[in-house]
Amino acid sequence: MKKIIPLTIAALMTFGTAHADGHGKISEFRIGILGGENAQDRLNSNECLREMTEDLLGVETKLFAPADYNGVLQGLLGGTIDMAWLGASGYAKVWLNDPKAVEPVMVKVNVDGGYGYYSVGFARKDADIKNLDEMKDRVFAFGDPNSTSGYLIPSIEIPAAGYSMEPGDYFGDIKFSGGHEQTIVGVNNGDFDAGVTWADGLGNWEDGYNSGALRKAVDAGLVDMNDLVQIWQSKPIPEGPVVMRTTLPADVKVKMATLMASLPSIDPDCAYGVLQGDAKGFMPIGHDAYEVIIEARKLQAK
Repeated sequence: MKKIIPLTIAALMTFGTAHADGHGKISEFRIGILGGENAQDRLNSNECLREMTEDLLGVETKLFAPADYNGVLQGLLGGTIDMAWLGASGYAKVWLNDPKAVEPVMVKVNVDGGYGYYSVGFARKDADIKNLDEMKDRVFAFGDPNSTSGYLIPSIEIPAAGYSMEPGDYFGDIKFSGGHEQTIVGVNNGDFDAGVTWADGLGNWEDGYNSGALRKAVDAGLVDMNDLVQIWQSKPIPEGPVVMRTTLPADVKVKMATLMASLPSIDPDCAYGVLQGDAKGFMPIGHDAYEVIIEARKLQAK
């Protein structure tokens, strides 16, 4: 996976002048938060970002945490959300609907300097499932249909490995839990035999890796990783971008990109919550990084 060079404020200023075409002023700023854990936890993790944004921009700033991914995507397409951290598949969906609606500006950078992560299949250790060969006639849970790691990538790579994703063909059933947290809790509680979620693949399994949905679940006390076992892992996936509404004023884009890039140094605890675990921070990213995911969504739609 690619490494990213350290960000400079000069680079952010170049981004703002080269890519921003918005004009005028804003009266409020609206941040969308994708699903994956319960709404209150999402709001709590991002409240510090809301407060910093409000102080920086001098306008009322609101957080929106819809029940599913599509709520954020439609908000971006409709102009009712100004900024959101999307998954790569979510960004692809927005771009395929309206290429001019948003622009990717930042991407999360892992502690190793890369910006990749993995879709991870897991089961309870006492379910006696060690790999997909032992998932025949079992119930497999996925998160949200618009999730990159929670559905898009597994729906391509698992059939390519010889396991049909048609319910009843190989797996006993395919279920959508609604989000990563719901999948993790559901598998842990025995509602599903196995599920998929996301992780950076760095650090220790016992900790839920360094960052990702498993780490968030561990930090929240929802699971003990010693009760779970990994049964599958995807190829590296490009981390999804922080996007901003294209028509935002240029100065707003520069200020928010600078804030996101500076977050770990300004407030490490806030950055930990926003980044969903240990990470270096955010760095600039462009549309080209997601062309492969866009093609994958096109194939899925056929």
